[in-house]
Amino acid sequence: MGATDIERLITFPIEQANSNIPGLKEIRSFSRFGLSVVTIVFNDATDVYWARQQVTERLSAVKELIPKGIGSPTLAPVTTGLGEIYQYVVRPKPGYEKKYDVTELRTIQDWIVRRQLLSVEGVAEVSSFGGKLKQYEIAIDPNKLQSYNITIADVFNALEKNNENTGGAYIEKGPTVLYIRSEGLINTIENIKDISIKNTNSGSPLFIRDVADVRIGNAIRYGAMTYNGEGEVSGAVVMMLKGANSNIVIKDIKERIEQIRKTLPEGVIVEPFLDRTKMVNNSISTVGKNLIEGALIVLLVLIFFLGNVRAGLIVASVIPLAMLFAVILMNLFGVSGNLMSLGALDFGLIVDGAVIIVEACLFSLYGRKKGEVSQDEMDKTVLETSVRMRNVAVFGELIILIVYIPIFTLRGIEGKMFLPMAQTIAFALFGAFVLSLTYIPMMTALFLNKKITHKQNFSDRMMAKLENFYQPLLEKALAIPRVIIGTTLALFVLAIVTLSFMGGEFMPSLEEGDFAVETRVLPGSNLQTSMTAISQGAKILLEKFPEVQKVVGKTGSSEVPTDPMPIDASDMMVILKDKSEWTSASTFDELSAKMAKELEAVPGVSYGFQYPVQMRFNELMTGARQDVVCKIFGENLDTLALYANKLGKIVNTVEGTSDLYVETVTGMPQIVIDYNRPAIAQYNLNIEDINKIVNTAFAGQSAGLIYEDEKRFDLVVRLAGENRKDLSDVQNLLIPTPNGMQIPLSQLAKVEITEGPNQIQREDAKRRIVVGFNVRGRDVQSIVTELQNKVNTQIKFPAGYYPTYGGAFENLNAAKQRLLIAVPISLILIFILLYFAFKSVRQG
Repeated sequence: MGATDIERLITFPIEQANSNIPGLKEIRSFSRFGLSVVTIVFNDATDVYWARQQVTERLSAVKELIPKGIGSPTLAPVTTGLGEIYQYVVRPKPGYEKKYDVTELRTIQDWIVRRQLLSVEGVAEVSSFGGKLKQYEIAIDPNKLQSYNITIADVFNALEKNNENTGGAYIEKGPTVLYIRSEGLINTIENIKDISIKNTNSGSPLFIRDVADVRIGNAIRYGAMTYNGEGEVSGAVVMMLKGANSNIVIKDIKERIEQIRKTLPEGVIVEPFLDRTKMVNNSISTVGKNLIEGALIVLLVLIFFLGNVRAGLIVASVIPLAMLFAVILMNLFGVSGNLMSLGALDFGLIVDGAVIIVEACLFSLYGRKKGEVSQDEMDKTVLETSVRMRNVAVFGELIILIVYIPIFTLRGIEGKMFLPMAQTIAFALFGAFVLSLTYIPMMTALFLNKKITHKQNFSDRMMAKLENFYQPLLEKALAIPRVIIGTTLALFVLAIVTLSFMGGEFMPSLEEGDFAVETRVLPGSNLQTSMTAISQGAKILLEKFPEVQKVVGKTGSSEVPTDPMPIDASDMMVILKDKSEWTSASTFDELSAKMAKELEAVPGVSYGFQYPVQMRFNELMTGARQDVVCKIFGENLDTLALYANKLGKIVNTVEGTSDLYVETVTGMPQIVIDYNRPAIAQYNLNIEDINKIVNTAFAGQSAGLIYEDEKRFDLVVRLAGENRKDLSDVQNLLIPTPNGMQIPLSQLAKVEITEGPNQIQREDAKRRIVVGFNVRGRDVQSIVTELQNKVNTQIKFPAGYYPTYGGAFENLNAAKQRLLIAVPISLILIFILLYFAFKSVRQG
């Protein structure tokens, strides 16, 4: 069925039925030839299993509204948009290419690899990709049907009546029983050929082999996978169960893969190409490096300025203890350790309270006379000093915590990304606060040197020089208070003005280590055209860039269409070597720019570079893959396409935009069968029966299953391939009439090639079209602001049509709206704390 029919008969009823579920945030959908995908987004507080139960109940009611024979809606696996944690190919070893074709590779994937991976704890689904789904195909010759005066329905009846087993209970034979069962299931091609359709006029049987070619075929394909531009392979995407730990699940998957390799036929290998642990390990490595460097720098600075190695070590020991405190609380409150939560820790903040206590204790000790201090005197001095400085430490830690209150107010995507950072810092600061009031005084009293000397060390001499330099400047500043205050206010105003002209970025891109290159050919192109474009691009990248380890092309959709692309769109997964081995470029942006330049040699193909997880993240947020997504809402598809092209031209004039994508909603070539109802009535036919014949002849219909041990494959009836290539084959399709005649379809309908809708996207019950682009070398906010100004002056939208701007810009605006309220409140709270600390409004 075409996109408009899918929208009308399937997508719209599903949207309507689910539009009033409590906790619903938005509904997105798209309808394409033969496929409807509806995405229902709930609030973060909604339990996913409760939501699935609500949707399942409503889908049960919707099934009654969907016409029979179209299909029934099903829920996607219990995973998330970022649940694709492991991807692999199943391919033959060198020298075995002729032994295993893509049909056999797909069978191995489905019945050996996939079945074993599904039992791994934490795996929600293993979605097969590429290869050819094996079927037993009965390719009918329409000329032979006509010559024997039989129909496709006769073939179906014969197959259905000759493919079953049964049981006959049992008979008693002496003291035992003999169970009775029949063996009537088809299990070989010869069994199919020997099925009788009917007897001819001469009385001899007419077999399936007399009117059809029985062979191993494959289902209609909507996706393919290629490897290094060398040819087709099969493979899959492993999806993680929502809430599972990706590191643990991937570890278990790898162990199971090692077991699976031992069970594969000789000459077949399973090779992973995208593994989430690569990005996780890169992040962990970055976090670990930053934490170690930060701790060492803080330690050196403490020793340098305190002038006491023991004091510096005591203060620095707070860092690992506060980290341990934070990790315990993170585990208790379910906060994951990641680049955002751990990478943003500031050790300077953590040791702030400890520095205050230790420095005050050092000052008190060195203010005494020379000599050795007893333990009792040391304890008393440290206790008095700690009590005296307690308020300073407490207020300092509280003010630092209040600074993070605005981050705690964030919600949605921005909240999920930045809230773990604020929580981790709060946990660490709380731990440091407790330690500064308990552990630090105790360690100071025990381990500081009890021999008091007044000999100046390097730190004392350095601080003296700094004081000598600072003292005259301070005295001069105090003599001209009005100038200082005026200059400060002027700089503050200048800072505000500068800030208002600065751009904004929601979050910089995380270097994941690999590229996902969105590849598109002309709309309406077939699968082979897309695979050729991928192969050409892969060969260019492998030949000219030694940084590339392998290239895997994913064209169209997988078996479970969680990421349903048309067959004219592909993802080229470019797997890179470690950055230390690069020679062509030093950064990812530089490498992607050079690659894009080389790929311009492939005509008629557009390439857009992104990171794999970032691309899925963008799609999760807005339904499109680009960094910035402009959506135009309206009713008429042609009007939407017109204004989308205008908007696309404006995008090209904005500096910093790249990889422009304008969604194609029209221009899909289709063979349309427009029925002539009077002619159908004249031959005493009906549209349902004709549709069934058309569907069987070209798409094929299942006439049962064939079992090979535990494997099962569809038994499909369709026209022979040479009769499914041209418009005339559709026009000349023979339709049987009740009086025994067979007439061509062209006498019952007008059959012609026309252009129809390619796909229809909807959001919150309104049609939309997408114009997307990626950001290069400029901030998101300034790009979108410039684009909005140009659109407002150059495009006049008709009534009912309007644009919106989403993606990273949408998240940026949502965060700014909350921060505009939260930041002033935090400043007021800080002022209140300062007032209580100094007991003075003026000093506060």
